[in-house]
Amino acid sequence: MRGSSRAAAKAGLAALAEVIGSVDAADLAEQLFAAGATVEGNATLRRALTDPSREGEAKDALARRLFGGKVSDQATHVLAVLAGQRWADERDLTDTIENFGVAGLAESADRAGRLGQVEDELFRFERIVAANPELRDALTNRQGNPGGKSQIVGRLLTGKAAPETVRLAQQAVGKRSDKRLAATLEGYLQQIAERRGQVTAVVTSATALGDAERERLATALERMYGRPVQVQPIVDPSVVGGMRVQIGDEVIDGTIATKLEGARRHFGS
Repeated sequence: MRGSSRAAAKAGLAALAEVIGSVDAADLAEQLFAAGATVEGNATLRRALTDPSREGEAKDALARRLFGGKVSDQATHVLAVLAGQRWADERDLTDTIENFGVAGLAESADRAGRLGQVEDELFRFERIVAANPELRDALTNRQGNPGGKSQIVGRLLTGKAAPETVRLAQQAVGKRSDKRLAATLEGYLQQIAERRGQVTAVVTSATALGDAERERLATALERMYGRPVQVQPIVDPSVVGGMRVQIGDEVIDGTIATKLEGARRHFGS
């Protein structure tokens, strides 16, 4: 997000913090997801709520008229504060509403003591989808029915994962934006990791990491980054040996496959 949108999201976050402690966080998340979908699906409404030529008070009032009585007073307050800000891009508003819904589910999971479980389950779900072309096609087909995609997720995860995991996965596959499913899930995971005060390291190796090796790696990365590190392992025999560590946009690639490819390019063969 550009500067004005970052400031707008920060103002909305303060409004969310005001209300989230006094409500059912999962219910608030559902209301925000629903409101976000309404704005996302109506270009005229989206433009009206983000029009830079309109005064913030007018946009705030418009949001209160639109959502008042349809969602809770707390959700209406958050939506109105967001609408009253100045946005660099209208999509930044809908993305922020969705992010606040994710924050509500993270709050709900945290209260229940299962936020770490949700993070692990959501990561595993992303890997399962990535490894199964048929499933990936079914969940990412832009012509597919969002309700049908949600049902697929429900069949896969209900009873096997935390309710917040199921709902986040359903939200991700039901999005109408052009963002890839993997990128959407990675965004959710980043939010959860930030809430837990840690960074997530996706570690790809040819064979499964043992507990001791995983712990040593986490300790070394914590020294490098100065924060707790959650190691999420991926087994990929194509890397041959060594490991690839990705934290956000930063990649530490020590795999033999990469070194061999570099040598091949160097010698031009």
